[in-house]
This record gives sequence, C-alpha cells and structure tokens, in this order.
Amino acid sequence: VVGFLMMTAVRSIDWTDYEIAIPAFLAIVLMPFTYSISAGIGAGFIAFAVLKTARGKAREVSPLMWGAAALFVIYFLRDPIEQLLS
Repeated sequence: VVGFLMMTAVRSIDWTDYEIAIPAFLAIVLMPFTYSISAGIGAGFIAFAVLKTARGKAREVSPLMWGAAALFVIYFLRDPIEQLLS
C-alpha cells in the first residue's frame, strides 16, 4: 500500500525539467535497489543541490535543503572515513 501511494505522486513530477526529474528518478530507483529509504532520499537531496549549483541556480536551494544535503553527504561518507582512520 505504501509503495502504491508513493507511486501516485510520480505523475505530478515535471519530467521535462531535468533539475527536478533527475533527483526524483534517483530517489525512486535507489530506494528499492539499495533496500534503504534514506539512501534514496539522500541521493535525491544531494543530486538536487548539485544540479541547481551546476546550472548556476544555487540561490534557489533553500538553506534547509543545503543542510540536509550536507548531512546526507556526511552520512554516505561516514563508513569510508571510519575505515580510512582505523
């Protein structure tokens, strides 16, 4: 039921706008392939911030989104950093 409800929101995504479509696609695809909702959401947040910055629209990204993207980068890099230090 949860997956069905999540997929009903897909039709409202503007698939012609790459700044929106690519992060949404990453979030949708990575959740089932990684068996982790947080991995999918994190990839979407990071991709959104990176794409907006690459297109020169970094000011359109809210401070909360920047903070969440930064925390997800730390979350994804935690294990490699711990392995490097030990």
